[in-house]
Amino acid sequence: MKRERVSRVVLVLVGFLYLGWTYPLFESLWQSNWLPKHEDSFPMFMSVNAVLGVFLLLAAKQPARHRSLIAFGAWSTLAHAFTMTIMSTEAWTHGMHRKDSPQDIVIIGGIGLLLLAVLPAKEPAAARMERPHSARTSVQPNPAGA
Repeated sequence: MKRERVSRVVLVLVGFLYLGWTYPLFESLWQSNWLPKHEDSFPMFMSVNAVLGVFLLLAAKQPARHRSLIAFGAWSTLAHAFTMTIMSTEAWTHGMHRKDSPQDIVIIGGIGLLLLAVLPAKEPAAARMERPHSARTSVQPNPAGA
């Protein structure tokens, strides 16, 4: 029970963090800040993470039922941190400096690892085979002659 509570807290915190990126997203889009510097990937990235934040908040109610979503959030965040690492290393080898600091890479990677750490365990195969309550029908067959 304690693990599920920790999962819920982490999902809510990360969900609100990602959802909070909607402000810089709309600020960037409203003022076209991305246009002069050709940073068109920034608004696209932020929109995907903002939507992910909404779904992580929804998953916080029943983390075990949303295992694949949480795994996607974790692995996509780790992929982002890995990409930032490669880009920063490449820029450094060419004598350039990126705006991302090493702390940003560690924070993003830490969020991904945290989501992996709270990932609910897989359900046994027998439990997955049972139809969900919402899929069960409550309609009774029409009796003969009615």
